Amino acid sequence: MQEVAVSKVVDVHSEHGALHGEHSGRSRNPVIKVHDLAWLEFDKPDLAAADVFAEAFGFHTVTRTSDNLHLRGADAGAPCVLIRRGTQTRFRGLAFKAADEADVRALAAAHNAPTRVLPESIGGLSVQLADPGSIPVTVVAGMHELPELPAQPPQVFNVGRQATRVNTTQRPQRAPATVQRLGHIVMQSTTYLETLNWYLDNLGLIVSDFLYFPGQRDRGPTMSFIRCDRGSIPTDHHTLALALGPANRYVHSAYQVSDLDALAAGGEYLSAQGYFRSWGIGRHIQGSQLFDYWRDPDGFLVEHFTDGDMFDSTLEPGWAPFTASGLAQWGPPATADFLGTRPKHARHEVVSMITALRENNEFDVKRLIGLLKVAAS
Repeated sequence: MQEVAVSKVVDVHSEHGALHGEHSGRSRNPVIKVHDLAWLEFDKPDLAAADVFAEAFGFHTVTRTSDNLHLRGADAGAPCVLIRRGTQTRFRGLAFKAADEADVRALAAAHNAPTRVLPESIGGLSVQLADPGSIPVTVVAGMHELPELPAQPPQVFNVGRQATRVNTTQRPQRAPATVQRLGHIVMQSTTYLETLNWYLDNLGLIVSDFLYFPGQRDRGPTMSFIRCDRGSIPTDHHTLALALGPANRYVHSAYQVSDLDALAAGGEYLSAQGYFRSWGIGRHIQGSQLFDYWRDPDGFLVEHFTDGDMFDSTLEPGWAPFTASGLAQWGPPATADFLGTRPKHARHEVVSMITALRENNEFDVKRLIGLLKVAAS
């Protein structure tokens, strides 16, 4: 299980660390330590519309059939988004990449779960589990590695007093930003603490930052930004972000692009194609990413990001209050669409809240008040 923090915290990257007795953000003895996200899985009724958006967003299509659409970034590796034709739109789960097939077998043995050989088009071995919120979680290893594709070169900048670009202009094209890779997924859980500990204990993930509802720090955190533990090898500030909320669900996923110009010009292209920008452009606080959020044709929230923080395993978690204004260092205020407070979302959110309050979980009336304060802050 997770360790208990001591009163003195060293190597903290933020202004505030844990108080005595607060969650340390890591497990004493995890079953395995995953290396990265592998892919996300979705069901969508209209694969043609999904394919058109994928191209405009900057993915490369690996597989396109009447029933399946597999998307990848330009970096070497397996497809990072697997879409299956379904009668309704839904998120089907996430997959993590293990160090090797021995780790997949070790995790399977710990849960008395079978391993399965993946389809030949992907290759490798897998074990499928479910987190405490019943979200399917697959751990995989040994997949075929697709070769690296041409990258979108970053711009050369004249910064401060240094003239690096001389006798050359800047003319970034308004074209799809080339997706390099899948960076992270954000999910919501009614059993936040139980689910957080499940990921730490089973997959060896470690927390980069904790957030807590204003005035409720004594009740513990309600959101965590969680990274892979690869020792001295730096990894993304968060591969998974988990928040307490009234439903167990996907919130958004994020895909890296080369730089701010790619993100901004790619956004201009998406806007010209009629797609809806949910929030952006700005720079986050936790993770520091430059961000731009979009809705795909099925309503899923997806993010372009660049220039995110990279941490090794030595840094301890930071602690901060959870506020809407605290989600970005600069940029426009977080929108109602991003926060899920638009009138079109209201009925669904109210139903989710009422349902959650009737069930035995961590989402009680005081937590509901805290969540409403976040959206209003």
